[in-house]
Amino acid sequence: MSGPALPPIGERLRRARQQRGLTVRGLARLVDVSASLISQIETGKSSPSVSTLYAMTAALDISVEDVFGDVGERAARAAVAPGVPAVANGGAGETAGTATPVVAAEVASGADRSASSAATQGLRQLRRNRRVGPVVAADEREMLRLDSGVTWELLGQLPDAHVDFLRITYAPGGSSSGAGVLMRHSGTEWGHMLSGQLTLTLGFDQYVLNPGDSVSFDCSTPHSYANHGIEPAIGVWYVAERFR
Repeated sequence: MSGPALPPIGERLRRARQQRGLTVRGLARLVDVSASLISQIETGKSSPSVSTLYAMTAALDISVEDVFGDVGERAARAAVAPGVPAVANGGAGETAGTATPVVAAEVASGADRSASSAATQGLRQLRRNRRVGPVVAADEREMLRLDSGVTWELLGQLPDAHVDFLRITYAPGGSSSGAGVLMRHSGTEWGHMLSGQLTLTLGFDQYVLNPGDSVSFDCSTPHSYANHGIEPAIGVWYVAERFR
């Protein structure tokens, strides 16, 4: 798999949770998982499945696009949210020259509501201004490796466009949820298979997607993906979120 991998996403999710004043147990209740799993994800001991990641971003009121980012945005985050600390160089889960995610900046304990509001407004401004492209080289894609054998590569992003434009790979045996749980999230989803075979469970129906097949549906319909084959299943996916 080509392209630079982003640092573990646990630190980004932890900062987003703290910025919103949620405890680990509070977030676990919203996501309907154990507090232990949330803690393991935040400390990098475990990676979230696709379904858990969608549930966590929804509970934290952030977008999947917010778990992607680049190093230059640290300075921008500090500029648009003065007084709120940005992630320091060499911080947890971060190495020099490696892509760094955009998440809600952590507000120090006891900071007033105005600082929290500034951070939130600053992040919204970053989402409007950020651009990935117009051309993304194959070896420059930002990448997330999730649990259950799933890899996402960011193919592009436009300012103020709440969409996920992704190249998705399911390793043999990989699935969107390790427990086979169906997921629901906001938006609409389009996918096109490039190679391998992927099984889509959509509501009460099941479909086998082969190279050249395409799919589109409302993401509020319970769904899941699984690769029951012996080779990686690769496709291009486009998920458009509804504005919250």
